Amino acid sequence: MSIWKRVGSIIKSNNPEPEVKPSNPLEETMVGDILNVDLEEYVVSGKAVYFDRGFAPHRFAYYLQNGKHISCLLVEKGRTYECFLCEFVEGSLDDPNDVPSVLDVGGEVTYHMEHNRTDTVRVEGNTDFRAGDEVMFWRYFGSENRYFFLQWQDGKYVAMEGSPTPAGQIKFMKGSR
Repeated sequence: MSIWKRVGSIIKSNNPEPEVKPSNPLEETMVGDILNVDLEEYVVSGKAVYFDRGFAPHRFAYYLQNGKHISCLLVEKGRTYECFLCEFVEGSLDDPNDVPSVLDVGGEVTYHMEHNRTDTVRVEGNTDFRAGDEVMFWRYFGSENRYFFLQWQDGKYVAMEGSPTPAGQIKFMKGSR
């Protein structure tokens, strides 16, 4: 080996390696990936990303399919990540201005509105919404650590009922692409 090759190798070894961006599966999971939540495996069939224009996303909804059953994993980003495993609820409302601050669901649980907001949504795969449009979002809390989420976009309501799931109990596996 010549002296110049050795010097070149030494110089290359002193160069800092490019910084590897840490991956965050709570935000970067894609359609086709597999999630294990509460000892059940799901395939991600759709993804909705909620954000304010000009700002980073703050909520992610993963549509999870297990056979014919479809659930939703809702991930809200704040100081920490809040994860909710939700089931879709049938129902309807006529006008987003008529959304109550207290919901009584089947006489079993009463939910109180925690907050509401309007976001822009970006979607992939099979979801209930169109990409690039605004979605109105309401979050309710109830007894026994239960939550209710209501979403509205252009005349269509989507309601979900769920409970918190610790982020550490969700296992992510990349699907084949």
